[in-house]
Amino acid sequence: MAGRKRVFNLLRTIDVASCKCPAHSHRGNIQVSNATPLKDYAFEIKCSTVRYGIGVTREVGLDMVNFESKNVCVMTDPNVANLSPMKAVLDSLAKTGINYKVYDKVAVEPTDKSFKDAIKFAQENDFDSFLAVGGGSTMDTCKVANLFACHPENELLDFVNAPVGKGLPIKKALKPMIAIPTTSGTGSETTGVSVFDYEEIHAKTGISGAALRPILAIIDPLHTLTVPEKVANYAGFDIFCHALESFTAIPYTERGAAPSNPSLRPAYQGSNPISDVWARFCLQTIQKYFARAVYNADDLDARSSMHLAATMAGVGIGNAGVHLCHGLAYPIAGNCKTFVPKDYGHNPMIPHGLSVVVTAPAVFRFTAASDPDKHLEAAQLLGADITRVKQADAGRVLADTILKYMDIMKIENGLSGLGYSSKDIPNLVKGALPQERLLKIAPLPQTEEDLSKILEDSLINY
Repeated sequence: MAGRKRVFNLLRTIDVASCKCPAHSHRGNIQVSNATPLKDYAFEIKCSTVRYGIGVTREVGLDMVNFESKNVCVMTDPNVANLSPMKAVLDSLAKTGINYKVYDKVAVEPTDKSFKDAIKFAQENDFDSFLAVGGGSTMDTCKVANLFACHPENELLDFVNAPVGKGLPIKKALKPMIAIPTTSGTGSETTGVSVFDYEEIHAKTGISGAALRPILAIIDPLHTLTVPEKVANYAGFDIFCHALESFTAIPYTERGAAPSNPSLRPAYQGSNPISDVWARFCLQTIQKYFARAVYNADDLDARSSMHLAATMAGVGIGNAGVHLCHGLAYPIAGNCKTFVPKDYGHNPMIPHGLSVVVTAPAVFRFTAASDPDKHLEAAQLLGADITRVKQADAGRVLADTILKYMDIMKIENGLSGLGYSSKDIPNLVKGALPQERLLKIAPLPQTEEDLSKILEDSLINY
């Protein structure tokens, strides 16, 4: 049975949406005002056009013809540059005679420095369209290259989210961009968000705006067959947390004041009935296919399903938002010391999905009090038996469910397994505090002490 708060929210939504014509407007003593409401009352769903199908990459050359493209910027990373997804893309462009230039220096887990190098490449060439082939790092880098090719007068921090940057709105239309993801995780192919590691503060931050969103996302499951086990593992936990965080985010009617102009409504609006549909779909897909996709690289059915789930999670987070797991992940990844993950090269780094899931059990123990029913539903969608479970135990049940997945996937044992100790907690909290756009999407407000406790509880997970 739905909690009282959810029932009241539904009634308020029905009241606002009800017909106002004379025949149907006699609904009691209700006052309607033209003033901007104190709380938001609407949400928007925006995402890229999604095209899904095995082998669908062959169509990208014709897409560029349809865009009337004359000079395409193709971006990828050094690993994908030599793999079959890139060959399929270049073959398609060659067949249609499209002129293109390849930038294959995208950094995995990009930084402000790597962004600037890609921006320089884009500004030095007169590109009329952009094409990203790779994981979230490539898609985010391509978005920013497109942004600053169209805004050569601006500096990187002008558009970066406040308080790290100025948070200026993006007012110009960008060049058409197509995203072809090769991993199943970020969902960046559908979002207007680009994330990078700002080295000066040892934490990730980002740029967000509807203009950044690719015009088309081409989802070709064949590309997932080249993904190594650990990459599939960590990227899958990004889908996992995208779904859980957007599903449990603060309701859109409670996020804050309604904007004075609808164009000012933020990208991250809080949980809503449509983003919840995608979150449920993703959690059900994870329950059925996640382990199969990680441990059976040739299981096209499983990898196809996780590939689609990543895109659908992107639609959810791109409109509802993510909260504490991601807010804490940014300094966790940004302060990496010695951890070198398998299948990611030889340099110390903490892959995004790993940095996100490592605090997830503690995060959802903390947030469960905001809506026990929804937290229990999430656990059930992931396969937990919630029969006779009390609402007071919702956080424990969801956390235990998450830990079972982490155990099956052999995730490192907490922050201590990534090289952190209690003495690092204050610095990690300091790095999380600037992530205001994420922290405010959490269903409960947090103090610095709350963030410290979540991190302390995440030092050892098993």
